Amino acid sequence: MRVCLFAFLLVVPLGLSSAPALAQKAPAAPAAAAAANPPTPEWRRTDGYRFPALADSVRRLQYTTLAMQLREYCADRRVSDDFVRERLQRFGRITGRVETCASLRDY
Repeated sequence: MRVCLFAFLLVVPLGLSSAPALAQKAPAAPAAAAAANPPTPEWRRTDGYRFPALADSVRRLQYTTLAMQLREYCADRRVSDDFVRERLQRFGRITGRVETCASLRDY
């Protein structure tokens, strides 16, 4: 339990500090991404790994922390709709999905 809390407290500042940097990247076209990623060579395959890569876990934790913050904005009527829409669009550029207040339940 303490390890999870410690890891969460370390990841939250990283997720919040890297969100503006990630939001500035332009989304790549799916066809270009598929062409840029050739098939994985046999010696590099990780299909049998029991746990995901550390970078994948960190990315999912960052998405979760940002989604939690956005859920608070969505629930708080004092926060303007324009601000919430802009934050949802920014989060959508990071995740590559169209984000709404309802879609934040997925995280």
